[in-house]
Amino acid sequence: MDRKSILIVEDEAQISRFLQLELEHENYACTICGDGREALNIALAADFDLIILDVMLPSLNGIEVLRRLRMSKQTPVIILTARDQVVDKVTGLDIGANDYMTKPFAIEELLARIRLHTKNAVASSTNNMICGDLSVNPDARVATYAGAPIDLTKKEFDLLLYLMQHRNVVISRETLLDEVWGFDFYGSTNVVDVYIRYLRAKIDNTYKVNIIETVRGAGYVIR
Repeated sequence: MDRKSILIVEDEAQISRFLQLELEHENYACTICGDGREALNIALAADFDLIILDVMLPSLNGIEVLRRLRMSKQTPVIILTARDQVVDKVTGLDIGANDYMTKPFAIEELLARIRLHTKNAVASSTNNMICGDLSVNPDARVATYAGAPIDLTKKEFDLLLYLMQHRNVVISRETLLDEVWGFDFYGSTNVVDVYIRYLRAKIDNTYKVNIIETVRGAGYVIR
């Protein structure tokens, strides 16, 4: 069986060496990098099974590395953060991190999460929802058009996913608001129209198609 490859992006040499030794003991092939900009170049140039990404990095911080990586690749990413940096966790998850761990962390838990995300990455390739050239994978949270990744925020992806899960069914703004934003959301249904415009800008307008249809007085549908 081929060894799964992991890119460890961590500028603290003691931590990165510890991770390397533990992961290699578990038969993972490891690449080490301590600089954000260099790590981004490495991640874009090679296909890793998973990336462990620290937030505080020289040259380019981990959040920015992830944001730029997600423009073209959906490699599973586990973010490492300091215990009190809640904003890093939230921001990282919103822009596409698959998971996060706080420092200090238990290596057994990290190994379990690595197994989960590398297994999901393999399984998810067969779980796509297709509409023409548009493909949405709910497990990997990846959307592509004709093979090209579509850079979506968490809420944009959630909205697109719900519409794809209910293809050929006209969904009202109220239902979308309840199902995508939640019953406890306080705000106007206009937020749905705003996010539909965001999706159309990234899909319909970009690829000159008409994926998301408006049904006047009723709502939206993907056919």
